Amino acid sequence: MPQQLDLIARPELNLCPEAGRTQPRLWVRRLVIWSEPGVALREVRLRPGLNIVWSPDPADQESADASGAIGHGSGKTLFCRLLRYCLGEDHFAPKAQEDSIALAFKNGMVGAEVVLDGIVWAIVHPIGRGRRNVAVPNGDLDALVAGTQEATGVEPFLEAVENTVLSEDVVALLPREHARRAWLIALAWLARDQECRFDDVLDWRDVTSESGSPARGLSGTTTLDALRALVGAIDPKEHKLRAEIGQMEQDRAEMEREHGHREWQAAQKRSQLVQALSLREDDLPHGPLAVAVFRTTAKERLAQVAIADPSTDVSDIGALRKDYDQARSRAEALATNFAEVDARLPEIESLVRRMEGEIPGLSFVAHAAEHPLCPVCEVPIDRVLAEGCKLSHKVPDLDEVRRRREQAQKDLATEKKRLEDCKQQRTRIAADLAAARTLADDLRRRLLAAERARDSRADAWYSARRFIDEADRLYALFGAQDVATAKAGELDERIQKKREKAAAHRDERASVFRRITEIFDALVRTLVGPHAAGSVTLDGKGLHLAVELGGERSTPAIGSLKVLAFDLAAMCMSMEGSTHVPAFLVHDSPREADLGLSAYHRLFQVALFLEGIGSQPLFQYIVTTTTRPPANLEKEPWLVLTLGGEPAEKRLLKCDLR
Repeated sequence: MPQQLDLIARPELNLCPEAGRTQPRLWVRRLVIWSEPGVALREVRLRPGLNIVWSPDPADQESADASGAIGHGSGKTLFCRLLRYCLGEDHFAPKAQEDSIALAFKNGMVGAEVVLDGIVWAIVHPIGRGRRNVAVPNGDLDALVAGTQEATGVEPFLEAVENTVLSEDVVALLPREHARRAWLIALAWLARDQECRFDDVLDWRDVTSESGSPARGLSGTTTLDALRALVGAIDPKEHKLRAEIGQMEQDRAEMEREHGHREWQAAQKRSQLVQALSLREDDLPHGPLAVAVFRTTAKERLAQVAIADPSTDVSDIGALRKDYDQARSRAEALATNFAEVDARLPEIESLVRRMEGEIPGLSFVAHAAEHPLCPVCEVPIDRVLAEGCKLSHKVPDLDEVRRRREQAQKDLATEKKRLEDCKQQRTRIAADLAAARTLADDLRRRLLAAERARDSRADAWYSARRFIDEADRLYALFGAQDVATAKAGELDERIQKKREKAAAHRDERASVFRRITEIFDALVRTLVGPHAAGSVTLDGKGLHLAVELGGERSTPAIGSLKVLAFDLAAMCMSMEGSTHVPAFLVHDSPREADLGLSAYHRLFQVALFLEGIGSQPLFQYIVTTTTRPPANLEKEPWLVLTLGGEPAEKRLLKCDLR
């Protein structure tokens, strides 16, 4: 095992701590888990410098735990997630695990004392069914849990971190959908998901962790920009240029989509015209040259339909419609008159029959008047006159009776004459009505034929006219394509110029990555061997970490080691005060793949070496591990918590979860 003196003797890793700094700008002093208010389930005291959370694995032959229980499943990752929860993240476990913990600890809570620029923040969050989140400066953690402090949310702490550590300028450079989320982007880098397995320097949050971190949805380019902003390797001018480039690239992509859509439209329109005009596709030229053929053919069609059909008069449809309307009106009037006359005939015929029936009665009355009987004794008047009547002297008025009979005969003759006139009128109207209806029907047929001819001609004319318009639209599409192509070329030139300007700004900030490379190279030499070399390069394609040892190495173990070395290099720069993030780092089970134990132990020794820079440690590095740490660090103050998979009492929450 390398000794600390060997590491200190190496001149490669030289740091200049920030002047006047005596402690990290942000570090966690204490983490407490309560099963319920007032009942502490677990209390972990942390310190500036190296903090080790160890869950011994029996596969380690030198393990102090001989029980044979596995070192996994003890709660190391949950410990890191609870730290992140107290530092502002929305969730401390996947949903199923959160529900299990809430079921086991209905009134459970977790709290942390976080020192931010010398001010102790007391932060309390529920892990049960509660909803009270509290974050207050200069607060008492135990008093907050036991008391009735009104919920403040975590926003006051997030605001303080963004104002004091990140700064307003850097916050403006970081992507965030909501206010007070810039710190959570930084935290995602400083405390990576264990699920990311240290595969890539820009892999910070895994979707399966369900952390709710805003870093989960960031693209690789956006994540790189965030990292550069946090280490001070990008300025607002470059950020603005990159934002403009991003918008212009979106506009360029939109142009490409529109270009493809116009090409499809042109192909569709061309195919429709070829079919409608009965042309052969093989006979037509490509591109705009085909438009002239379409126009010529469509104009020929239009000339053909412009000639009127001689069999049908469509010259004055209005006059024809007027004649038809007049004929129809006359026929309707005659039909009305015929109906009226026809309705009067039965009435007159009935009256004539009744009057004819009255004539015999009147004749009888006249005869009776000429030979009257005595109304009393019914003796003929002649006899009465001859012999005299002793009872009555009243006789009928013969003149009146004769007058009534004559008037009845005259009235009968008049009604017969009226009946004959009505019949003649009915016959005459019927003849006129038939002629009027024949004329109206003829005019109607002529009008319908004229209208059909007119409509057919109009449809044909419209179709021919439409083909000319479609040819014009096709030409316009080709013209729009030419204009869009020119604009796309101009936009490409503008994008290239802005990229060159952004590259110039990036080169101005190259000193940041030169410093990272210096520290990264020194750490690689320490972790891998004196003949190894490390480099950090930034170009238009992204951030690249390389380890060379007789050629570039790219094994899984070297890959994870590069990420660890880069994070430590950034933390070293934070100790120097040259970044916008605190010298705070959480590595959850960083031994990956076939990383050798000697290299893994050197990681701890590097942290131990960094503790000696300054009067007190200027960083906080929290490491969880199932691999036994170096013997000289397997104790306080570095070993802050020992966990185990079995029995349940050794786990972080000291119980089995359903």
